[in-house]
Amino acid sequence: MNQIRRPSGWKPLTAFDYGLTRKLNRMLTRRGVQPFFSAVSSLGDGKFWYALMFIFPIALGETGLRATGHMAVVGAVNLVLYRSIKLSTRRPRPCNAFEEIFSGTAPLDEYSFPSGHTMHAVAFTFIALLWCPQLAVLLIPFTLLVALSRVILGLHYPTDVLMGAGIGIVVARISLLQFIW
Repeated sequence: MNQIRRPSGWKPLTAFDYGLTRKLNRMLTRRGVQPFFSAVSSLGDGKFWYALMFIFPIALGETGLRATGHMAVVGAVNLVLYRSIKLSTRRPRPCNAFEEIFSGTAPLDEYSFPSGHTMHAVAFTFIALLWCPQLAVLLIPFTLLVALSRVILGLHYPTDVLMGAGIGIVVARISLLQFIW
């Protein structure tokens, strides 16, 4: 049984988010949906991005090494921001706030705002496409699936995902001042 903790300072967002989150979370009852989105979410937790960062220098030489360095720095900045924001907002995950929303996989931490998976996926995709635009056909759909997985799995509200994406883009764009010579 889920521990139910209603979000206190988030009433307007929760009212907007609840219906869409609940509707998308119901997809978990369909065969194959939970394993698929759990796998996508797991890959989006770093495995996919670490593999890409490993492959870049091999495939692209010095350019790939610079791309990997760029991604590593942005990842570190995102991690600090994500943890700070989560600890200051303390927005409960939908699966912990509403008993009819189920967790399709174990959460990595207690709070939902913002979506760190989405923040990293958007930032890493933005950066990777600057260095290797040919990857768009793979990275854009994967990033969208990561973002969608977080809501379907009951771990985030749509606004958590949208804000995670927004923060990821802002950090990636600011990073251009340092990494594109």
